[in-house]
Amino acid sequence: MRSDAVKKGMQQAPHRSLFNALGFTEEEMKKPLIGVVSSYNEIVPGHMNLDKIVEAVKMGVAMAGGVPVVVPAIAVCDGIAMGHVGMKYSLVTRDLIADSTEALAMAHQFDGLVMVPNCDKNVPGLLMAAARVNIPTVFVSGGPMLAGRVKGCKTSLSSMFEAVGAYAAGNLTEEEVLEYENKTCPTCGSCSGMYTANSMNCLTEVLGMGLKGNGTIPAVYSERLKLAKHAGMQVMKLLELNIRPRDIMTEKAFLNALTVDMALGCSTNSMLHLPAIAHEAGVELNVDIANEISSKTPNLCHLAPAGHTYIEELNEAGGVYAVMNELNKKNLLYTDLITVTGKTVAENIKGCVNKNPEVIRPIENPYSQTGGIAVLKGNLAPDSGVVKRSAVAPEMMVHEGPARVFDCEEDAIAAIKGGKIVAGDVVVIRYEGPKGGPGMREMLNPTSAIAGMGLGSSVALITDGRFSGASRGASIGHVSPEAAVGGPIALVEEGDIIKINIPENTLNVDISDEEMERRRAAWTPREPKITTGYLARYASMVTSGNRGAILEIKK
Repeated sequence: MRSDAVKKGMQQAPHRSLFNALGFTEEEMKKPLIGVVSSYNEIVPGHMNLDKIVEAVKMGVAMAGGVPVVVPAIAVCDGIAMGHVGMKYSLVTRDLIADSTEALAMAHQFDGLVMVPNCDKNVPGLLMAAARVNIPTVFVSGGPMLAGRVKGCKTSLSSMFEAVGAYAAGNLTEEEVLEYENKTCPTCGSCSGMYTANSMNCLTEVLGMGLKGNGTIPAVYSERLKLAKHAGMQVMKLLELNIRPRDIMTEKAFLNALTVDMALGCSTNSMLHLPAIAHEAGVELNVDIANEISSKTPNLCHLAPAGHTYIEELNEAGGVYAVMNELNKKNLLYTDLITVTGKTVAENIKGCVNKNPEVIRPIENPYSQTGGIAVLKGNLAPDSGVVKRSAVAPEMMVHEGPARVFDCEEDAIAAIKGGKIVAGDVVVIRYEGPKGGPGMREMLNPTSAIAGMGLGSSVALITDGRFSGASRGASIGHVSPEAAVGGPIALVEEGDIIKINIPENTLNVDISDEEMERRRAAWTPREPKITTGYLARYASMVTSGNRGAILEIKK
């Protein structure tokens, strides 16, 4: 056993004395040591139930003959961090989580791990750590929140943000906003639409790192506790079979994840996280391949914010495996890959039928013949920009209009809520990328303000920052290279005509090459916004969004 390095032999007598201090028995010292990485805290609604999940995991590990040991991982609530300096600290936690989990696992020589994440950067951060440490590992998330209900209609967090925009436009009263406030988030769990947390928990199933239902069983269901017990038992099976994360997270597994991503219409943040996780697994995943996969992958789900169905309904319709089974009808997946079940993808999804064709469209009748995410390129985004195509109004799939340029999110929000943005405009928010932010803030506030003010089908938004999975509309993020390194988005001027063509995957500013070069020659880098602490270190190492905002040591 790997943990023998801290348990066996005369040299380890001092180590054993410390295990005695922990109350370990001789019997426990002979068993595999399983780290249970708990993201529990009392500030993230998606994590407040993780203490119960962790206890269930511990029971499963113990029942299967292991010794569970709980260790921590941090997590940020993107909703609470949204729209202020706190959002600079969201994406950057992905690497803190990966680093700290790697450190804990290596320092204490665990034999296996059960990861218990739930929200946004917590899931990819732990997947990155799993790939680095590469010991038998199973994931079990805390599960999604149930949808809220306002005036007889289901709601989710995006409804809440849009209600604020509607209030600013005079379309909702303060009392009506208060009703949304009190009813939109009715239970613990990750927010109820196909936002980033649920996207990544669903894709964890597709990658083969989570058991069936990991992404969809609601947080408040007892079935979630059963899943956690099974995860605890399953890590012991993986230990017996010596199946490790890098055996599972292969190049073909990531291609499967991109394919299901397109079918589900996941958050554009998946285009940041999948390449970063792949990088840690020794797989180079270029986001350019997304359009190739999208061209042959039908979009089968319109979950909130793209439509009016929620994760709880996806669960009832058969979950992620049912979506995979639909895709497999056209042989769009690699099905011979091993997973944490100890079985192949084909064995996992066999018999998982689509129980609701209104929630999961049959592959013969999709929402569209192409996937839910598109990667755009052009003279405004030479490397790439990303848009959630399935959440764009048909009339905005091709759009051109004058640039309204802002150098930070706050200025853009003030202009939107002040009525200074009109139909046809293209809002450009720059210097909010991984390096320029620093931290690549999400832009849910401006997109929600645009939608709430009735401009969602007439105004586009472009940024080198990123968008919450709760954003909808012609919202193009991850524009690379970012402004802070002199990308073309830094050279756009007020009134320039921006041309967006999502079907043709293009994003251009209507100026000549000569004019672009003139502006480039006149451009000077900005002084860093933050020069001390973790954000400064992060900014010095981070790459642009097209590479997953991974950290690189400069040589």
